[in-house]
Amino acid sequence: MRINIRSTLLLSVVLASNNSVEGFAPQQLLVERQHVSTKNIHQLWAKPKKKVKKKTSSASGGGFGSPATAKGGGPTTTDGKVRTVTGYTGSGTKPLRQAANTFDDLRKKYGSECCSDLYVRSPLNDEETFWFVGKIARCTEGNDLKGDSIPTEMEAVISQKRLILEYSKHQLRPQNFGGPYAKALEIWLAPGDSEMDVVQNKVTLTKVDGSVQDITDGFAVADVGFNPEIYIGDEIQKGGLRVQRDEEGRPIKAVFDINESE
Repeated sequence: MRINIRSTLLLSVVLASNNSVEGFAPQQLLVERQHVSTKNIHQLWAKPKKKVKKKTSSASGGGFGSPATAKGGGPTTTDGKVRTVTGYTGSGTKPLRQAANTFDDLRKKYGSECCSDLYVRSPLNDEETFWFVGKIARCTEGNDLKGDSIPTEMEAVISQKRLILEYSKHQLRPQNFGGPYAKALEIWLAPGDSEMDVVQNKVTLTKVDGSVQDITDGFAVADVGFNPEIYIGDEIQKGGLRVQRDEEGRPIKAVFDINESE
């Protein structure tokens, strides 16, 4: 399968035995962040489609998406505030593609300042392990808004919360977030592009609280995007970046420096 790598950040971290990250050898941790072109999202995530008789009167979003389409051909939303997810079959990724395309557009305009990193944990699975699941971006300039207010960081997550969690538990880490572990999933935030600092225990994660009722009337989901983490190769089975934090999102172990020499 051909994958267009937009950018790759290779973090080579030499760890002392008391600073090991769960799932990696204490001698060396290699964390490779892959940002895959949104053109390949459907091919990477889709499962084989079943033949379904199409209706001529409406389009089918399937899977992550809702059959309804927002006015003007924009993202499928509920009152323009939430990316609607009505179910999951593995074959319908329309809202996910829309979220990823919006993320790319915002990232190009505003850079990492408009982004936040996302981590998910299930206390029912492991109280101390937080998995990196992707990034969100939000419009930060009033002149470019689709809505009437600049989205807050929390609004950017809450409006896409269902999409983020459905992707995380079905595609990214079903063994940690699916089944009996799905009821207690939490989303936590870190500054954009802070993976290295998070691994070095320099960053405290912030829990996302609130509901759709907390989103302001002027908010539009078209002003936010989501770039999901994608596992390739051994990551599919072994998993990618995850860190250990306490109940407040604080590092459990001390800050450590990276020895750049091999």
